[in-house]
Amino acid sequence: MTDKKTVLIIDDDPDTVTYFSSLLEDSGYATVTAQNGAEAIERVKQVRPDLITLDITMPETSGVRCYRDLRENEAWRSIPVIMITGVSGDFRTFISSRRQVPPPDGYLGKPVDEAELLALVRKLMPA
Repeated sequence: MTDKKTVLIIDDDPDTVTYFSSLLEDSGYATVTAQNGAEAIERVKQVRPDLITLDITMPETSGVRCYRDLRENEAWRSIPVIMITGVSGDFRTFISSRRQVPPPDGYLGKPVDEAELLALVRKLMPA
């Protein structure tokens, strides 16, 4: 059993998953990955990560649907979620204005600045 904080990386792009995993692991975090929202929900059931990075545009279950599923589940509602997407800044306004679910804990546009990602992860998941 590790005492490292665990980050679930949800993205359908293998290069992005590898990049985020390497960056986070090099910074002392454990990582678990999922390629779509349905797989992500299974990972959350298995692992219950300390934080989630969530791509918005994915096949099968979208990031928005996955986010809603996470926020509607009492057991997972408190897990911080950083939404990461190449979609325009207008999306941030849209997702933050949804009445059904609270806005995400963090939001980063692609390409992701690694210093910005790490700073946000540290802020949302203090040691």
